[in-house]
Amino acid sequence: MAGRDFKLIILSPERELFSGNVAQVLFPGVAAPFTVLYNHAPIISVLERGVIRWPAGEVAISGGFVEVCDNVVTACVEI
Repeated sequence: MAGRDFKLIILSPERELFSGNVAQVLFPGVAAPFTVLYNHAPIISVLERGVIRWPAGEVAISGGFVEVCDNVVTACVEI
């Protein structure tokens, strides 16, 4: 990992959609969109239909959930 990057993993039931290091990621949370940065507090959140965005890419989802823990962000989503 370089500098203030963290590991982002996005999984669907069919396949791994993305795995790599990112500086930030924006999620479509049910209550409101939210951004995760390096050293974010541990959370688990439900995701609604929308787009997960990070500096080098994005993926449209129909829902899912995300876990943030120890600079590893894992999203399990439906596309």
